[in-house]
Amino acid sequence: MSRVLTIEDDETTANDIAVELRKGGFSVDWVDNGREGIARAMSDEYDIITLDRMLPGVDGLSIVTAIRSVGVHTPALMVSAPGDVDERIRGLRAGGDDYLTKPFNLAEMAARPEVLLRRQQASVAQTETTLRVGALELDLIARKVRRGNEEIALSQTEYRVLEFMMRHAGRTITRTMLFEADRGYHFDPGSKLIDVHIGHLRKKIDPHDATPLIKTFRGVGYVLSVN
Repeated sequence: MSRVLTIEDDETTANDIAVELRKGGFSVDWVDNGREGIARAMSDEYDIITLDRMLPGVDGLSIVTAIRSVGVHTPALMVSAPGDVDERIRGLRAGGDDYLTKPFNLAEMAARPEVLLRRQQASVAQTETTLRVGALELDLIARKVRRGNEEIALSQTEYRVLEFMMRHAGRTITRTMLFEADRGYHFDPGSKLIDVHIGHLRKKIDPHDATPLIKTFRGVGYVLSVN
């Protein structure tokens, strides 16, 4: 369950926010002042932060600026009465990821954190450089594969097959899926060539003294997993 920190000094507004977010499956912690809010936000234990622009103790702009300065990148939705363009720009430039003005629609309020969370997850996926399944690691930058301390030499096709399987670890992968993932495989999904490449791959990443990672489900496909 994704955790939300709501920093809002108005109890009624905070309760409305919490109720809507909890309906959407979020866990919500509420603080009513900037000093406690900045301490909680600094902990980097939350997936989303919603915060009022005007707060007692430390204002919303100061909170966002402070947490960004120490490397906390939790998506922040700023909520405030001022709705002019300059005010929104100040909030975004301070490090806010989105801005919602009061009064707001509660359904829209609940949707904003969902969008921010999806955006963050997409960003993380795009910057991912290493895939891991158990002791098996694939370095997307260096294009190298290791299992434990041993580097494994793969052909280009074996590398592409393994990358696709690691990105879908735990799922059953059919021959057609492997073919459609990258037409560079240059073989018909109905042929036995895929089985041949999987066989070569299995010999390289599943030595006799190691727990097998590639499982075959006859007539269905393959699964790469530690279980």
